[in-house]
Amino acid sequence: MKKTGVLICGHGSRDADAIREFQAAARGIETRLPQYAVESAFLEFATPIIREGLDALRARGVEHILAVPGMLFAAGHVKNDVPSVLNTYRAQHGVDITFGRDLGVDMKLIRAAGDRIRTALSVASTDIPLAETALVVVGRGTSDPDANSNISKVARLLWEGFGFGWAETAYSGVTFPLTKPALEHVVRMGYKRVLVFPYFLFTGVLVKRIYRASDMVADENPDIEFIKVPYLNDHPLVLDAFAERVQEMLVGANNMNCLMCKYREQVLGFEGEVGSAQASHHHHVEGVGTNAGRTPKAEQGANRNGDAHRHDHDHHHHHDHRDHGHGRTPYPHAAHPLGPVTLDPEEVGD
Repeated sequence: MKKTGVLICGHGSRDADAIREFQAAARGIETRLPQYAVESAFLEFATPIIREGLDALRARGVEHILAVPGMLFAAGHVKNDVPSVLNTYRAQHGVDITFGRDLGVDMKLIRAAGDRIRTALSVASTDIPLAETALVVVGRGTSDPDANSNISKVARLLWEGFGFGWAETAYSGVTFPLTKPALEHVVRMGYKRVLVFPYFLFTGVLVKRIYRASDMVADENPDIEFIKVPYLNDHPLVLDAFAERVQEMLVGANNMNCLMCKYREQVLGFEGEVGSAQASHHHHVEGVGTNAGRTPKAEQGANRNGDAHRHDHDHHHHHDHRDHGHGRTPYPHAAHPLGPVTLDPEEVGD
């Protein structure tokens, strides 16, 4: 019987705090999977990079690697970049790699989000009814409308779950509306309290950008109470969901929902991206950034058949940050007046 190991594939960040939080979560996942050798690695901006994590598992005698994306939703990194790295490695080394699905819209994570919101409300300085409170859920923002739409669903589930007066969806980059214009819209609605919730796993330059935007709008509106909700981080239910994704791979239940995938279906406004070639564009930033990801432990994705996230064609996605100059399909709404053009010039490179 093949020895099985787990690789937790993080995005990576230039922010050392983000790397430390990811490592803490990886240790929490490892405690839930004592039967496996577990390593963690990053796509970009930190070390070890993914192929080094794969090397570490092979050095521990692992023959079948379960690679789980340490990411919330299936945008380009999950659909394209990480699978590309994994399939390249599999072809070079002949190792069996199974690629898991993203966390997605999962009720464990919704319950974890509810806990974060309750924590924020418990320290509020005023007693304002929920019906007079607006919730703003802020996602990462990608050039994939399917992934972006998941933030809207999360916001609605939290809105109805708590009974807030209103809920808005915003993003930290790439798409629209960004955090500041979304908050400026909300304050015009007359709510006495606004909760700003970054729906992120870990901190980083984007979460800090969200909180800065909240502070700016709060300063301009002193009559409204603004509360910054903590992001998900290593909430026990988040770690449980990660462990569940690993178990799904073993029973062949790790298929991601591709009904609205712009690489498979003609999504309105993105019709030209159907069938684009799958390739990673992150080689130039592998390991660049912080070395906080280095642990002391010694390209194209895999499902049960050894191929990661395949439909009946190959996927293609390009990284979403404006400061990356490598080739990509242009986001059709890059100049939207509520999108990245609203950022201060010094923030564009975050």
